[in-house]
Formats: sequence, C-alpha cells, structure tokens
Amino acid sequence: MLTKVLQQRQSMTINRNDKSTSISTQMDSLIPASKISNLTQGMFVGAVSDNFDERIDQKIFHAEIVVDSAKVSAEMKVYQPIPVIVNFTNEVGSDNLKETIEANYRKIKQEILSLVNSEIERIKATPELTHLIKK
Repeated sequence: MLTKVLQQRQSMTINRNDKSTSISTQMDSLIPASKISNLTQGMFVGAVSDNFDERIDQKIFHAEIVVDSAKVSAEMKVYQPIPVIVNFTNEVGSDNLKETIEANYRKIKQEILSLVNSEIERIKATPELTHLIKK
C-alpha cells in the first residue's frame, strides 16, 4: 500500500501590471511508486509518524535487511518436515478433502439439530421450564 499525503503548493506570479498568488492542494504519494518498484530483495522504504511533544526530523527511511546466506542455508538443512496429521487421499489415491469437509459439516449440523431437539423435549418435560416454549 502506498501512503498518500496531502501537500499544499503555493505559487506567485508577478508581471508589470499584476501580482497573483495561487495555492493548490494535491494528494501525492509519500514514497513514489518508482522508488518502490526499483527496490531489490531485502530493501524497504517507509515513513514513521511522530508525536507533538516528540518530533522526528527524519521520518522517511530507506533501509536494507542484510541476510547471512550461509547461516540461513545451515539452518534450513536442519529443518524437519512438517508431519502429516490427516491425509485426505482415499484408497484409490484421489483427493477427498472437499467430501471430508462436507461430511463433517453435515455431521456437526445433525448433532446440533439433535441437541436442540433433545433440549426442547427436556424443557417440555420439566414443568418449571415449560413457559420457555412458545405454543
């Protein structure tokens, strides 16, 4: 996301007969898209805001994350694979994730309906609670 900032520009024109002043207000990108598009991997630009009582002179920054490739490679070599908790392939080897999710959805929906019905029956059977059921 490119942050936009409201900028005011004032210009003055003076000629032999007249003097004119104009003020224009325009939304401009705080950091131009051309600067962002030319960044290489690991580089970033941004802007920070300050407080009234804690002014920051240099609000716009341009920085680079320096990565030690040797350390990253060494770390990646000791990574362990993520274990498979649930496998959604059936006995013929086709993916049945969608069917499994749909079956779980139907099962949960049925369990909720069953729970609601059993609670309604319990309320109907309890004289102190029968007023809770509309007739």
